[in-house]
Amino acid sequence: MITAQTIRDEFEKAFAAAPTLITRAPGRVNLIGEHTDYNAGFVLPIAIDRAMWIAARPRDARRVQMIALDFDGARSEFALDAPILRDDANAWSNYVRGVAWALQARGVVVPGIDLVVQGDVPLGSGLSSSAALEVCTATMFVELARAQISRVEIARLCQQAENDFVGVQCGIMDQFASALAQQDHALWIDCRDLSYRNVPLPRGATFVVCDTRKRRGLVDSEYNTRRAECEHAARAFGVAALRDVSLAEFQRREKELPPVVARRARHVITENARVLAAVAAAETNDLATFGALMNESHASLRDDYQVSCAELDALVEIARAQAGCWGARLTGAGFGGCAVNLVRNESVARFVENVAREYSRRVGIAPAVYPCQAMSGSQRVE
Repeated sequence: MITAQTIRDEFEKAFAAAPTLITRAPGRVNLIGEHTDYNAGFVLPIAIDRAMWIAARPRDARRVQMIALDFDGARSEFALDAPILRDDANAWSNYVRGVAWALQARGVVVPGIDLVVQGDVPLGSGLSSSAALEVCTATMFVELARAQISRVEIARLCQQAENDFVGVQCGIMDQFASALAQQDHALWIDCRDLSYRNVPLPRGATFVVCDTRKRRGLVDSEYNTRRAECEHAARAFGVAALRDVSLAEFQRREKELPPVVARRARHVITENARVLAAVAAAETNDLATFGALMNESHASLRDDYQVSCAELDALVEIARAQAGCWGARLTGAGFGGCAVNLVRNESVARFVENVAREYSRRVGIAPAVYPCQAMSGSQRVE
């Protein structure tokens, strides 16, 4: 388990000095609203009790020196007074580089820093380790630069870093949740205007994450292709984003679209409606409805958006067969990663045991299955 003390100790080992700042930013699980964020739609994530941590100390030279403990102590370094370039031999470092690049583009004077980074958000699992690293990095740089930047702006610049520096055309949800989430609440976000509100989680149930242990990288996946298909559909409807198309209009004009593009649009349009219905279900503690909406979301992601895989489908099928499971769906971009499940509190222990055993038997891989707590967003720890 990573704590402020363990990351402090690692920094002292690496640099023979104590860090002056420790920051932490959580990963996230999206409860419902997948692939809607870059379509100006609605999402409903929670920040989870797994995070990225950075211990840092300013240095005189205007250089950033980084050590990643999750990659066997790999090191990467870049200058702040020269164009910041990618380091594809140490791809993890590009998230830090991108944040520094985005901050400096906004006029923030980023100081030279030595840092150690470590996390317990599983990499490539769909729990947004990359966004957590970006937000953790931005929180650190903003603190050390004494810059006046809001949490919403931190989320925006981290998205810019991932879009324009790393090269993944992600939406705003992951960074927004990591920066702004509140403990014991989900975060409803309107991804068009970034209005948001905290939604109390349903009572009497726990969200349990099941990791297929099948890894995928967003840059190499079909994520960018899906985004282009959605933009194609929006142009065909003459709107800025699929958020602006009603289900009735889609059904009336569906045949005007290429079949694949129509399926993508159907998912986004129906998923936005499911998010709004899920918020209402959470606020009335209607667990059955919330779970049913999760099930519908998975079917749409599997059939219309085609981002599921055999491992995710098996995990969802096994989860739904367990007593006390209200609903199950893939979470994140898909193509591997995790499923999220709504489970009655008294059934959680048995659910964890049964799902792990049955998935191992059926797929031949031992999954990671763990209940999640909804945590607050990024923070300065020391």
